[in-house]
This record gives sequence, structure tokens and C-alpha cells, in this order.
Amino acid sequence: MVPASVRLLQSSLARWQQGVQKIHPMTRGVLTYAVMWPTGSLIQQTMEGRNLRTYDWARAMRFSIFGALYVAPTLYGWVRLSSVMWPQTNLRIGVIKAMVEQISYGPFACASFFFGMSLLERKTFTEAIEEVKEKFAPTYKVGICVWPFLQTINFSVVPEHNRVVFVSICSLIWTCFLAYMKTKEMEHAIQIEAETND
Repeated sequence: MVPASVRLLQSSLARWQQGVQKIHPMTRGVLTYAVMWPTGSLIQQTMEGRNLRTYDWARAMRFSIFGALYVAPTLYGWVRLSSVMWPQTNLRIGVIKAMVEQISYGPFACASFFFGMSLLERKTFTEAIEEVKEKFAPTYKVGICVWPFLQTINFSVVPEHNRVVFVSICSLIWTCFLAYMKTKEMEHAIQIEAETND
């Protein structure tokens, strides 16, 4: 026999889940990215050897802001546009959408990540441009190996109203990679400084 408190918790969670499913897809995407992107940053920081006391919480907050207020809306716009251009959901159309995304939205998203995050770090416009020049190509090359496969599944199997959420879940690992690429120069500078001090 299940205690009344457990049944109450179960019914509350079920109502919450139903409520979230009824939220507009854009709002769900914003909420999902506001949580998933800083989570990716914290996972990457954990891989650096940081812990609860040494996490860079400001960095995680920048990921949350950028994910929620920039990535989710632009991705939602792309998903809506691609659904209007190709309304069918089958494998052939999924492959077409994934390929078009890689030559249109993909480069835009990659460049704007490094540019926008640099500005959130209070770097100058010129420094932001330099970071895009340095990190865009290697990051985009990895993205081309990952995203066409995931987006083919997304566009051919996942219902339109769940596509932004599906992508955000897939992007957790990708966000860890982006966080790594974003801090790559910082790690290199720390290594050079340590070698200089030895």
C-alpha cells in the first residue's frame, strides 16, 4: 500500500508534467535551455577538476542567459521556418532539413556563440571577432560530424512541438564541448603561465 504523501507527490508531479507539456514550445525551449546550458558548463567545469566550491558560477550564468535568451529563440525560429518549408516528416525530408541546417543555421549558431559569449564576458567587439576567427572552424568541423545525424532523427521522427526540447537534450553533450572550446584559450594561458613560473 502506497502512503498518502507519496500518492500526493505522484499526482502533483503528474499535474506539473501535464502543465509543462501544454506550455508553448518557445517557452519550453527557453526554460529547457536556461537549465541545460549552464548544466553543460558545470559538467565541463567538473571535467576540469572543479567542484561545488570552485565552480565559476558567473560562467554558468552566462551560459544560461545565452542559451535561454538567444539560442532557444533562434533555434525555435529555425525549426518553425524549416517546418513551413518542408512540412512532411519522413527520412528524406529529415535529411534535407539537416543538411540545409548545416549550411545555414549551423555556421550562424557557431559564430554567434563565440561572439555573444565573448560580449557577455565583457570582451571588446574586436576580441569577440578574434575569438570567432580562432575557434569557429575547429568547432564547426566537429558539429558537422554530430548534428546532421541528430537533426535527421529530429526532423523525421520527433513531432514539431517537441523538436526544440529534443535538440536541447541532445545539445547537453554539445554544450559541454562548446564550454570546453570557449575556455580552451584560458587553459592554454594558464599552462603557459605555469611553465613560465617554473
